Amino acid sequence: MNTVTESCSIGEVEISIETGKLAKQASSVVIRCGETTVLVTAVSQREPKDLPFLPLTVEYREYNAAAGKIPGGYFKREGRLTDQETLTCRFIDRPIRPLFPKSYRCDTQVIGTVLSHDKVHEPDVLAITGASAALALSDAPWAGPIAGVRVARVQGKFIAFPSWDQIKIADIVIVVAVSRDAIVMVEGGAEQATESDMIDALMFAKDAAAPLIALQDRLRERAGKPKRIHIEPAVDQDFRGAVMAAAEPELKVAFAIVGKAERREAIEAVTRAITAKFIVEHPHRGQEIASALSKLEKKIVRQRVIKEGKRIDGHGTRDVRPIYIEAHPLARPHGSALFQRGETQAIVTTTLGTEQDVQRLDTIRGDVHRHFLLHYNFAPFCTGEAKPLRGQSRREIGHGALAERALRYVLPTHERFPYMIRIVSETLESNGSSSMAAVCGGCLSLMDAGVPIKAPVAGIAMGLMQEGKEIAILSDILGDEDHLGDMDFKVTGTRTGITALQMDIKVEGLTREILTAALDQAREGRLHILGKMLEVLPEPRADISKYAPRIVTVQVKVDKIRDIIGPGGKTIRAIIEQTGCAINVDDSGRVSIASDDPARIAKAKAIIEGLTAEAEVGAVYHGVVKRIVDFGAFVEILPGTDGLVHISELDDRRVERVTDVVQEGDEVVVKVLNVDQTGKIRLSRRAAFGVDPSEVQNLRG
Repeated sequence: MNTVTESCSIGEVEISIETGKLAKQASSVVIRCGETTVLVTAVSQREPKDLPFLPLTVEYREYNAAAGKIPGGYFKREGRLTDQETLTCRFIDRPIRPLFPKSYRCDTQVIGTVLSHDKVHEPDVLAITGASAALALSDAPWAGPIAGVRVARVQGKFIAFPSWDQIKIADIVIVVAVSRDAIVMVEGGAEQATESDMIDALMFAKDAAAPLIALQDRLRERAGKPKRIHIEPAVDQDFRGAVMAAAEPELKVAFAIVGKAERREAIEAVTRAITAKFIVEHPHRGQEIASALSKLEKKIVRQRVIKEGKRIDGHGTRDVRPIYIEAHPLARPHGSALFQRGETQAIVTTTLGTEQDVQRLDTIRGDVHRHFLLHYNFAPFCTGEAKPLRGQSRREIGHGALAERALRYVLPTHERFPYMIRIVSETLESNGSSSMAAVCGGCLSLMDAGVPIKAPVAGIAMGLMQEGKEIAILSDILGDEDHLGDMDFKVTGTRTGITALQMDIKVEGLTREILTAALDQAREGRLHILGKMLEVLPEPRADISKYAPRIVTVQVKVDKIRDIIGPGGKTIRAIIEQTGCAINVDDSGRVSIASDDPARIAKAKAIIEGLTAEAEVGAVYHGVVKRIVDFGAFVEILPGTDGLVHISELDDRRVERVTDVVQEGDEVVVKVLNVDQTGKIRLSRRAAFGVDPSEVQNLRG
């Protein structure tokens, strides 16, 4: 077996890539870090398909067996992709797709499979580099390599490939894909980091990736296949020029129309007319005509922006489209907001739930409980299209994850605000960055729901176009500008700093100065949007919705949990039936009581406090006589807790027999005189004479 292995060290971790041992009918590599191992395969068919796009599919699976786990549930088999697996597919796809030739049409598939997971080193970022290595070793015409790096800042220090424990305490966490000379993809978040700090993290990631690029070069020299020859189809420049010249005057007019629908109609009308004109004499050159018109669209838009500083809809490069906001447009949701920026519109709701609503996930890392969810929906009507509704696409999951990350950093702690929070963003219209509308609307709906967030968050989508040394940075990009530019990036944050960042970069040579200018302009736009939001809703509402459940928490000692649960859960079920409250007890002794009726909560709280209370020296209790002995009476003052009233403490006179004063079942008021080291309680009826009734505690339930 001809196995080839190369390795490198990055900071405190060592990463190795091996080929030639597993999955040899594909181009495959095994990438390792610690005891985490990922197999990545790449297969590209030799026969091209008659398609107008690259048929590339990327899959990634984290099987429970890799961590020595058996899946939960009845079937004991992994089902549909988790959101984390879907996001990793996107991490891999976004940087590798642009590196194929534009005309490449052969079916290509990349699959990452986690074989071993040590729960320390994360496999997702390893899969990015593994995909690059598998493609680099294959015969497919691919212009890699790239490398994936996760960077975290822990206590002010940047760490490449941080452990899971380091990720959990970091204030900046980003995943970066880096080519030989440039950053090509960024995805991450931060606790209100400054623009300068984020750029420092990006530059650190770029430097950290260099050894992985060199490793793949060495591996390819030793084990790579010769690349198949792919020749880009010859372009008839005269024919292309004739099509472009015929369409340019009318297409320029069409692109000057402000409204998206009207603009697209005008563009389509020009396209149909030009196609009809040329197809008569050239019936088999429809694809060339479409390609020429596409190239012309890009030329017109980029020239207007870079040369004239004019956008498609006429606003300037730094302008943000008009904003319209409504707070609480819907009556029953706990929080809601309507956010519109230009022709992008989202209606967003926030729902507050109890511990019973928490999402419990069976993952490769173990059981995960999620107290915050943001779900982003993008129905076809929002772009004026008629398509079947299916499950959420990878794009929707990715946009939702970005918006969720943007808001997660400003949420209150679960101890302060013990609710499950779910945000749903419904995109109603779309013309540029509906994910940022989800962020802005999501923040407003949180505030409308009375969630005490640390600071309001806004988001903006930015673009960059570059021709030679001329650069134009665009604020609040439109949908058409998104795919015609050289970089699109989304930045979310508060007045203080950044909470989420996403970048896709198609050009090389982005210097620190360019990135600084881009992020500074994004901050300017973000603060403008934030100002508009705060004009409508300056701060979170003082109280939650009357329709939301009220949650009260009680902290009890861990050894008292069994008293609340009871044998086989009998006690807690009885409390729930008696009060109608939802009750949850965690391992730390934190008891959550939820109901929309304050009286029911008070009743449940009183029962739980009674079950878990401990006798306090000097406190006066309303008790019941449980047992009589010659020397006194045992009185229950708390559920399951009694103490002795000695015969000398029964009355303020001499008592001959205990039964002269009390009988079993009598209710009496007693005072705690002492609790010894063994837990024995000494009580006095005599010492409780004359006590104000308001000071007497009755905690027996």
